[in-house]
Amino acid sequence: MDTTRVDKFLWAIRVFKTRTDATDACKGGKVEVNGAEVKPSREVKAGDMINVRKGAVHYTYKVLAPLEKRQGAKEVSKYAENLTPESELAKLQAPVETFFIKRDRGMGRPTKKDRRQMDELYSSFFVGEEEDDA
Repeated sequence: MDTTRVDKFLWAIRVFKTRTDATDACKGGKVEVNGAEVKPSREVKAGDMINVRKGAVHYTYKVLAPLEKRQGAKEVSKYAENLTPESELAKLQAPVETFFIKRDRGMGRPTKKDRRQMDELYSSFFVGEEEDDA
């Protein structure tokens, strides 16, 4: 076998959990082969460079040998080389900032006074942002 479909290849090397996810990523413009956006049916061969955008991270793979059947995680290195830079992988470790106020169970909905206190607390954290006057 000299070539295989890009969606099937990405699924086989475990970049995507399902073949449908791989197909949807190709259709959504998140997959490039040798610098050009591709359709799911695009054939890839040994030596092709595949760029995949998943969230904020851009993964880069080099095709070593095409395959059509899903492989175990230990076998993937025989078929694709992960060339993703460390700077991209560091994005996975970035902390996600969330803000959540916990209310005890059984407290019910916040009163107007509680709501004003929460709004005052929120505005103290987000000082630089404009508030909408509705």
